Amino acid sequence: MSVSVCLFTADLRLHDNPVLRAALRSAERVVPLFVLDEGVHAAGFDAPNRRAFLADCLAGLDAGLRERGGRLVLRSGEAVAEVCAVADRYGAREVHVAAGSSAYAQRREERLGAALARRGRTLRVHDAVVTVVPPGAQVPQGKDHFAVFTPYFRRWRGTAARKPLAAPRSVPVPADIGPPDLPGRAGIAGVSPGLATGGEDEARRRVTSWLRTSLDAYADRNSDLAADATSRLSPHLHFGTLSATELVHRAGLGHPANPGAEAFVRQLAWRDFHQQVLAARPQAAHTDYRPRHDRWRHDDAEAQAWRDGRTGYPVIDAAMRQLRHEGWMPGRARMLTASFLTKTLYLDWRVGARHFLDLLVDGDVANNQLNWQWTAGTGTDTRPNRVLNPTAQARRHDPRGDYVRRWVPELAGLEGAAVHEPWKLPPRERARYDYPAPLVELPAALARFTDARGLG
Repeated sequence: MSVSVCLFTADLRLHDNPVLRAALRSAERVVPLFVLDEGVHAAGFDAPNRRAFLADCLAGLDAGLRERGGRLVLRSGEAVAEVCAVADRYGAREVHVAAGSSAYAQRREERLGAALARRGRTLRVHDAVVTVVPPGAQVPQGKDHFAVFTPYFRRWRGTAARKPLAAPRSVPVPADIGPPDLPGRAGIAGVSPGLATGGEDEARRRVTSWLRTSLDAYADRNSDLAADATSRLSPHLHFGTLSATELVHRAGLGHPANPGAEAFVRQLAWRDFHQQVLAARPQAAHTDYRPRHDRWRHDDAEAQAWRDGRTGYPVIDAAMRQLRHEGWMPGRARMLTASFLTKTLYLDWRVGARHFLDLLVDGDVANNQLNWQWTAGTGTDTRPNRVLNPTAQARRHDPRGDYVRRWVPELAGLEGAAVHEPWKLPPRERARYDYPAPLVELPAALARFTDARGLG
């Protein structure tokens, strides 16, 4: 009886999973395997919110496999050693895995391939599983990646996406595979109280509902903070309970006749764009992609006020409190809070990126680090000196102040747009609200940034 191993990583799903399909084609029995990688823990990436969401995803994956006659095999430890041990135990000729783009994932693939080869086994790495277009599949002439999004998007749109695959009807496994000792949310300290539920079933319910009710309005409403009109699918894309390729097809491939679908698919292209940048420049996870010779300030008190949602700028504080409560916030809020830290307070983008990775359920190295660099002006933005004024942005994207009142309840008594500028209240009225004064005045902050970058 021939056996192969399907190594799940960031593809915790049965629908549209080329790794699982290839493993099933290559052998009579498949070992569906997930490794709780101690390397991820050592690097500090298994934050409580992601661990809790992962527990949901693994439970859902095992349930789906059981419905098809299979079982999930769960191991903990050093990834290469654990995969090799499982392959040895079941006599697997091949191990199938999705290609990764981070430096860690690439090193793991190299080490695993070499270790399996020494045992006479083969590693099969599959592209277009985590992304729609594999990193490196489209490059400018003479270069190894696209450094600007717009030309990348033109090429990306012209690349034929593979057709989504149906979930397999059965997953035959070796007879001696028993039930896994699945982790649960219970006992994980520090989980955000409003954290969403993970798992493939939840992902598919959400995407079906959202595409039916909200896609068409996405272009007009995705930056409306109070409307909560984004898809909230990013955690499912991060863990792979939802396929980006399937999502592009279900959204209509971003047809220009539907501005909502076009805008939504564009966001999926941004995700692929960041993956191909990181795959070519893995050091961008920690160092400036385009150095601007910033002399970042160091102020622990200001950084902590930003983390706590006590900056004195209500829209910034609302977003930071949502992040702490839900482990998530919409893209517009991420841009505003990142711009405030790097351009208004002029603190190092790495301080903010680390805090986001500590809390975001969808936090991954490519999107998190490179979006932070884009906002800080050290990344791929073609206008690196842009500054987002928090009050102007608040009036534009939360014109009635409903988002702020939802997350900053101490200001709930202020009506309308007045909630965005509580410092303008008469002193006696302002004293009624337990809310801090602004950390910095905007004109002074802009002057500080301008002088530091030599723009004056």
